[in-house]
Amino acid sequence: MAKHTFLLEVGTEEMPAHVVSPSIKQLADRVTKYLNDSRIGFAKMTPFATPRRMALLIEGLDGQQPDINKTVKGPAKKIAQDADGNWTKAAIGFTRGQGLTVDDIKFKEVKGVPYVFVDKHIAGKPVSEVLTGLPDVITKMNFPTEMRWSTHQLEFVRPIRWLVALLDDQVVPFKILDVETCRTTRGHHFLGHDIDLKQASDYEAALKDDFVIASQGKRKQLIVDQIKKIADDHSWTVDRDDNLLEEVVNLVEWPTAFAGDFDEKYLALPEPVLITSMRDNQRFFCVRGADGKLLPHFIAVRNGNSDYLDNVIKGNERVLVPRLEDAKFFYEEDQKISIADYVDRLKRVSFHDKIGSMAEKLARVTVLAQLIGKQVGFDDTQLADLRRASQIYKFDLTTQMVGEFAELQGVMGEIYARLQGEKEDVAKAIAEQYMPTSAEGELPSSPLGTVLSIADKLDSIMSFFAVGMIPSGSNDPYALRRSAFGIVRIIADRQWQLPLMDMADTYTTALKEAGVDNKLDFFKHAADVRSFFLDRLKQLFHEEHLRHDIVDAVCDTKQNEIAAVIEAADAINDRKDNDHFKEAIEALTRVVRLAKKGNLPESDWQVDESKFENPSEKTLWQKTKELQERFPEQSLPDHLDELLALRKVISTYFEENMIMAKNEEVKHNRLSQLSIIAAMTEEFGNLDELIVK
Repeated sequence: MAKHTFLLEVGTEEMPAHVVSPSIKQLADRVTKYLNDSRIGFAKMTPFATPRRMALLIEGLDGQQPDINKTVKGPAKKIAQDADGNWTKAAIGFTRGQGLTVDDIKFKEVKGVPYVFVDKHIAGKPVSEVLTGLPDVITKMNFPTEMRWSTHQLEFVRPIRWLVALLDDQVVPFKILDVETCRTTRGHHFLGHDIDLKQASDYEAALKDDFVIASQGKRKQLIVDQIKKIADDHSWTVDRDDNLLEEVVNLVEWPTAFAGDFDEKYLALPEPVLITSMRDNQRFFCVRGADGKLLPHFIAVRNGNSDYLDNVIKGNERVLVPRLEDAKFFYEEDQKISIADYVDRLKRVSFHDKIGSMAEKLARVTVLAQLIGKQVGFDDTQLADLRRASQIYKFDLTTQMVGEFAELQGVMGEIYARLQGEKEDVAKAIAEQYMPTSAEGELPSSPLGTVLSIADKLDSIMSFFAVGMIPSGSNDPYALRRSAFGIVRIIADRQWQLPLMDMADTYTTALKEAGVDNKLDFFKHAADVRSFFLDRLKQLFHEEHLRHDIVDAVCDTKQNEIAAVIEAADAINDRKDNDHFKEAIEALTRVVRLAKKGNLPESDWQVDESKFENPSEKTLWQKTKELQERFPEQSLPDHLDELLALRKVISTYFEENMIMAKNEEVKHNRLSQLSIIAAMTEEFGNLDELIVK
């Protein structure tokens, strides 16, 4: 069968840079799924993306779906035929639905019952016909921001302006709204023209001839090479910023890098201020000298060729000056006000209308941070420094610098705290409060910053839950999932034993004892907070590729300590391939199931040795008592080893004893014994979820 090359291009008005990469990945994934579901194979799919287009070049595409021969089961014979053997409406409707008639029916028995069956032949469609279904694939894409245009109801990332669908050299006809497919793509927005493609395989080369580097990878490498050449020519080093590089790649179609300058007086500004002004506002790359210090130069990338580049350089230099002037003014003015005054202003800054002011949040977090600090073993000096940090850690939100450059919150807090004589660990904690800032972001490194980060995030989670603002679906406007996952990652790293999944009572009591006015009901959604953290633990475990049944087992737990759940998961995972693990878990889960079935309240767990009828009962009870004595001093891995070691004793016990004995006292005695063992397994969650077959 002949193979084909297919080009799909969706041309749009200019997309935001941060949307380009996830959008082309989404399109590739959706088209791949569509082709697989349609039984159309292909050898290779190459994605292309610029700010104005998403495109896929698919090579080695099958020319037709394979034919399908399958047997389809219908209703039972007694439903398909009446008493006289006539076909019923059920039989006629079934065959019609399969494109056949009752003459095609045959009977087969399924577990002794005759059913109607038909053999169905489905002829494969040509690929040109299958590809006409792509509009549904494209229009079902979703984006973080969407828009409508004209009178259309479709929501898309940006208005669709052209569509190319070429199967070899033939246009595949379909349309989206009022845009029909064609063979005409568009070159660079300013330097290029419309391009009529003779065949799909011409796509990348034709665009390059018209000032469009369609491949993101090739644009990226071109930018990297151009920046390196400029840096080498001037003996500079360039800060490698992958996020900025990715953004620039998705802002341009024909990149041309250039260098610019600014006045040396601005080097007196703190580095983060300079870098933010250039990187976040202008998309400039900062440069350094041999000594590692910033230089009064930058490298930028234009979307175009080198024509009139001097004018472009002057324009970029001119645009940068007001940003640096603003930063210089804010930096100087901010230092004229004390931290105490900034903190006082937080009374007028709302954290959230339903929760209260930022000053009220600081008061709560100060109490919570002390709770956590004591639990992780801080000494008096550390607790005092932690108190100071938590009392002021949001002060920079009221500075002019952060008001203009929101990205610098925390960063400016650290800088201004040092300038005003705060201790080094206090200043650093202020900077680390937001860490980690992403799912894989850097964790806080100092003990003080770590506790402050946990306290700030935990208070936010509990406060929003208290007022019923719980994330649902993809709706999480206050990034509470990210905060909770950050806490989980920190605890996993530090291995701190903290009961963070149930802090409602402890936190409420501590606030009351500290005289902090708290109007929030942390008890109302305490169970939801717990479930929320368990979901984040599942996320961590899945990212570590932990087996699903182990994840389900350890997260079905009564534990309140994140570190304990992680330790339980690690303990089980480390032993899952050991000899006799399967038999041991089967024995323990049998104990758990029978204990659940007996459903004895803990107050009734009474074991009377005089009621033992077999030696195995005494043996198991003796082992259980010994385990109970060692239990408080054992680590979770040692605890699991002890439980797994009961394998033979439990097996013998079940061989010799009927748990649900007719004698109620004997039955109660045995269920009590099993309930005590089952309770010990709860340290690891629900072992019944483990799959050991």
